[in-house]
Amino acid sequence: MLVNPPAARAVRRGHSALIVGVIGAVIGFAGSWVPSYWGDEAASVMSATRTWPSLAAMLGNIDGVHGLYYALLHMWVSAFGPSEVATRALSAIAVGFMVAGTVVLVRELAGTRMAVLAGILCAVLPRTTYMAAEARSYALGAAVAVWVTVLLVRLLRASNARRWWFAYAAAIAVGMYVFLYLGLLLVVHGLFVAVLHRRALKRWAPAAGVSLLLAAPIIVVGYLQRSQISFLEKRHYATAEHVFTSQWFGYPLLAIAAWLLIVVAMIWLIAALRQRRPDDAGLIALALLAAFWLSVPTAALLLSDATIARVYNVRYLSFCAPAAAILLALGVRAVSRLASPSRRGAVASLLVCAVLIGCAPAYLGQRSPWAKDGGSDWRAVADYVGANAAPDAAVVFDQSTKPSRDPRIALDLYPEAFAGLRDIALETPYGDRPHLWDRTSPNAEVAPRLIGSGDVWAIELTTSTAPPADVVLLEDLGYEIETSQLIHRTTVYHLVKE
Repeated sequence: MLVNPPAARAVRRGHSALIVGVIGAVIGFAGSWVPSYWGDEAASVMSATRTWPSLAAMLGNIDGVHGLYYALLHMWVSAFGPSEVATRALSAIAVGFMVAGTVVLVRELAGTRMAVLAGILCAVLPRTTYMAAEARSYALGAAVAVWVTVLLVRLLRASNARRWWFAYAAAIAVGMYVFLYLGLLLVVHGLFVAVLHRRALKRWAPAAGVSLLLAAPIIVVGYLQRSQISFLEKRHYATAEHVFTSQWFGYPLLAIAAWLLIVVAMIWLIAALRQRRPDDAGLIALALLAAFWLSVPTAALLLSDATIARVYNVRYLSFCAPAAAILLALGVRAVSRLASPSRRGAVASLLVCAVLIGCAPAYLGQRSPWAKDGGSDWRAVADYVGANAAPDAAVVFDQSTKPSRDPRIALDLYPEAFAGLRDIALETPYGDRPHLWDRTSPNAEVAPRLIGSGDVWAIELTTSTAPPADVVLLEDLGYEIETSQLIHRTTVYHLVKE
């Protein structure tokens, strides 16, 4: 049987993206269900489990910029349930698409071998494996970012593809509805086009304008609801440690090695720009694109932090993960080229293995039971209460912490564990109000509702050795502690009438 060689090569190239993408999804999904949800994920899951009218009412008040993701997660949860396994599987699948897109993008400019290398590195980056185990929109946004960039590269090569520029504009706009900061990708693309494809600016610029026009509603929503990131004003995230270590690499040793490879890649790029050999054209374009992609969004957020308002958070730049992987791959290539031709493959393999080993501690740490938000333990708390609390007992929750760390979120996320218990402070469930969380009354004011309760469970965030205020209140009402169980950062008290 005759085989068309170009067709066979195309199939092999397609298989490489599919295979590496599936590997990325599997790596991201494995163990993702181990840690309990934390505050940001609670916002996602609780929003996704609302009715459509309730979700619409909430988005008109807060988190409107996450509306598309919440709507998608709502449909996903309706089909697969709200467990960590289900919701994080969606992110792992998105990471698979991101990794596959990285392979396709690099292959367009530098060939299949470099593409597979970049895809593997992208799959194991600590930032990638983090967002794969996170029920938030970061993985989905990163997938959109890389595939939109693939579309741009292909459009720049096509001589008659005017109608596809509208598809590019629509894709950028969709990306901004997924995660608003993806608008920074327009700046990255604009620089890339201006430097290497100046004649295409007359096609790219109108498409960029159309994308901003299509995204205008979400931009307005983001501006009107900008107070929801006002918490950044109280925190100083824009530190060297966050930018150079936490943002991509997780811990210092890996960060040092990774940045050395990136520096080597940049040195190679400078030398290649001086020599301008025809064989290096694709690699030069790839290196410039990745350099713009990694640096420009970070610089924009840091500049805003310093001059306008604090907007920087390491998670907000997750869509730049493919760029970090590409630069690492270019660094591996540059270092291996210093060896003799017969040893280049061995040197490259050794470097990749070193990166893989270096990523392992971050990966395992992300999949430990208390990996989220400094040790979120809501599922373990719910499991303990569900196994030990008798029906008709009352339950009170610590009210001294910020809403996103409120232990009562354990009840909202794992309601079956608290079935039959009387939540004395609850006034309005979150699903019945246009806000993220339940509305409650102070425990001291609703204490009379404990009349008739022989035992009470108090779920308290442990911050000191002194008895928490709720326990003191219950003791003043004639209850005494029968048991107390520390579960990482939360203590569960069981009190009974004397």
